[in-house]
Amino acid sequence: MKRCLFICLALFAVQATAPEVEITAEPHHHLTLENKSVRVFNVEVPPHTDTLMHWHRHDYIYVTLGDTEVVNAVKDKAPVTVKLQDGETRFSPATFAHIARNLTDQPFRNVTIEIVEDESLRHSAAYWDEDRALNILHGGTQQIFFVKDGIRVSEFELQPGGVVPMHHHTGPHLLVAVSDLDIRSDVEGQGPMPGHFKSGDSKWLPGNYSHTITNTGTKAAKFVTLEFP
Repeated sequence: MKRCLFICLALFAVQATAPEVEITAEPHHHLTLENKSVRVFNVEVPPHTDTLMHWHRHDYIYVTLGDTEVVNAVKDKAPVTVKLQDGETRFSPATFAHIARNLTDQPFRNVTIEIVEDESLRHSAAYWDEDRALNILHGGTQQIFFVKDGIRVSEFELQPGGVVPMHHHTGPHLLVAVSDLDIRSDVEGQGPMPGHFKSGDSKWLPGNYSHTITNTGTKAAKFVTLEFP
């Protein structure tokens, strides 16, 4: 407890003099995907290391990869210690700058998804029937976490052979692999499409199609989807 308090006080002192950079210039944030809707960054902070003070100019959603504990030091605010679990997904509204310090002996990893169209999406009409739910699937679950900026965020867990039944995507969506994945997407009218993803991989998928998803691997599969209206 004393050690954590010391770290928070030290970061609070650092905030006043820390140089500020844009997120694209923060060396622990690696841009992996960009289009008119999102900018996706893979974040990796080594053990007991700080990021630079960096700006978030857009609302964003982040997906945690692995259990971790960090100090979040937002500019002009007191630092806060946060414990996060593997796959935990949260929303952060813009605009702010902060430093993140990894308190653990393992790398702090997440996928940060900036919502480029946040200004217009904040005012979008209600689109989804439900913004929180737990749906039981054949050999798995879908947990709808929340709807923010018109985007519905869900976590899927599938045991080997587990299936997400036929469903339709009207708009585009982003898939973020929490675990390593071996999955097959059976698209209506097109046939099977196998896919392999490493933990932290992301894929942008267009809308206007229906499909099922099957875990074809030998281990449990966990992934998060961001469905756009």
